[in-house]
Amino acid sequence: MLNPSFKNITLSSSMLDLMVEYYMATYESLEFRKPFGEGSLDAIIIRIKMNRFGRCRIGSEFFGSMISSRHEKSSYILAKFITNNSIDCYPGQIQYFFTHTVDLPSGASEHYLAYVRWCRHADSAKMRYYFSIDDDNKTCNVELWHNDFYPESRDCIIPVHNILCRFVPVKYKTSNHRTAIQYLAINSIGIKYHIR
Repeated sequence: MLNPSFKNITLSSSMLDLMVEYYMATYESLEFRKPFGEGSLDAIIIRIKMNRFGRCRIGSEFFGSMISSRHEKSSYILAKFITNNSIDCYPGQIQYFFTHTVDLPSGASEHYLAYVRWCRHADSAKMRYYFSIDDDNKTCNVELWHNDFYPESRDCIIPVHNILCRFVPVKYKTSNHRTAIQYLAINSIGIKYHIR
């Protein structure tokens, strides 16, 4: 995690709720709750402080966020998730990076996380793969997604190791009519490897 950094930020009530949901999904066999919240007496109470960061280095790649306006261009990412035995990639924009410590039964564990707003799916697969290299839509170098985000939820919190690469966002209209919908054309930037 890199500067700019803000230490010991108090989590808002809504963010505490999201963190409880995140930890419940991450550690399925454990129960969590926020301080003075409802829940089992055996539930792990999550800490109310976090450290917030504007940038993060993963391998040889540097990723920015919205809290660091200087690095906003590098805040657009593709993240990978395993769903139903397949790997899917989703585009989003990093709002900020943060570290949060939770007291597990085995001891304190620090988590390196990102808060990401996710782009909405295009209405159909045809629009999502509007720019295809071949006629079968099997190979695609640019995808179309909606220009706005899904509502904030627990899914906005991800471990930084889920980040795959950055992408270049470009606003694109499918026609010149006034009723044309503006999409976000996503062209991923290849992953850079640095070998010594």
